[in-house]
Amino acid sequence: MIETKNIPQHIAIIMDGNGRWAVERGKERSYGHQAGVEAVRRITTACSNMGVKYLTLYTFSTENWNRPADEVAALMGLVLTSLEDEIFMKNNVRFRVIGDLKRLPDVVQQKLHETEEHTAKNDSMTMTIALSYSSRWEITNAVREIVAEVREEMDNPTFVQKWKNLKTGGLFPQDITEEYISQHMQTSYMPDPDLLIRTGGELRISNYLLWQIAYSELYFCDTYWPDFDEAELNKAIESYQNRQRRYGKTEEQVESETEGL
Repeated sequence: MIETKNIPQHIAIIMDGNGRWAVERGKERSYGHQAGVEAVRRITTACSNMGVKYLTLYTFSTENWNRPADEVAALMGLVLTSLEDEIFMKNNVRFRVIGDLKRLPDVVQQKLHETEEHTAKNDSMTMTIALSYSSRWEITNAVREIVAEVREEMDNPTFVQKWKNLKTGGLFPQDITEEYISQHMQTSYMPDPDLLIRTGGELRISNYLLWQIAYSELYFCDTYWPDFDEAELNKAIESYQNRQRRYGKTEEQVESETEGL
């Protein structure tokens, strides 16, 4: 039984097992991805109802571009059809997307933008899909943004008067903090995940939110994503609630701080 007062604020999920689920049933892999969309709808509704504030789903990685062209095309088509669903409005869920979106077909980019705008005022929960995403890409992109900001300052005519440290382009080494880097991550609008769930039986992170999950609780299960339902979600949350999050402190320190609340 989950404790309603200790629900993870942010749950991130690696939705794995769609293809294997389909193959085991004698179907094409695309059939599994279609079933996976139904699981997204179930879990989005369940998370919204229980008070989760942020749900981030690993939908398509930069490495997935290497998959067979027909499977990639089917996945892009599913993105379009799944965004037609009114689940966002019914559950007051805001939709966001992170990733290297320039690689996506124009029609998909347009639909993503429209859905973000259409749901912008929803405030029960934010559901983010990581599409054409990888963590190494995200970190590389963040560094590029920081460098671009410095170069923009250097091109400013008042640069010499405004900055004294020309060697670093106006940015002092001590300015590069964890918070500064986090501000340039694509997830800067939400807190780091409290709980990371991976379905499908694999025990790896697969280049997903590597910066953000430094202190996330990890949960792996054998259930393929199309079969992942509210009961499976509750198991993951129960596991999370039975752990003590210490953030480098001792058990005694955490217990002492908890007693003082």
